[in-house]
Amino acid sequence: MGVIKVSQSFRTKVTPSRMFKALILDSHNLCPQLMFSSIKSIDFLQGTGQPGTIKQMNFTDASPFNYVKHRIDEIDEEKFMCKYTFIEGDALMDKLDHITYDVKFEPYGFGGCICRITSEYYTKENVEIKEEDIELGKDRAIGMYEVVEAYLLAHPHAYN
Repeated sequence: MGVIKVSQSFRTKVTPSRMFKALILDSHNLCPQLMFSSIKSIDFLQGTGQPGTIKQMNFTDASPFNYVKHRIDEIDEEKFMCKYTFIEGDALMDKLDHITYDVKFEPYGFGGCICRITSEYYTKENVEIKEEDIELGKDRAIGMYEVVEAYLLAHPHAYN
């Protein structure tokens, strides 16, 4: 099994607390509303948000994928960080065993934050993954964060 590690970050004018609440704690409600053309629903299969919780993200017919399941491995509401693992779904493209994500929202400037995402792609035995597959996943993740950022900037009282 091979591992490909990818780090990315972006800055926003939204506070770490609001980004964390919207993207991590309430993503199951907010993301299907904001990204209705690609995300049909996010359902809790086990747990209520604590470590061990398993959620399933169901995609619309417009998406190239049907679903992905992820498990919350660690969550810290005071430090605005979350670790989770994609454990199942066609988004793993039969090439990946799983993907781990370490997400942190750190204060930056006056009232903003830097979102840092470290992803580790664990390939299946004897499988090579193309750089463009990883780039596509990175672009989708950042795109989701940017949509939520735009919503929070347009709605300054949401998730306070």
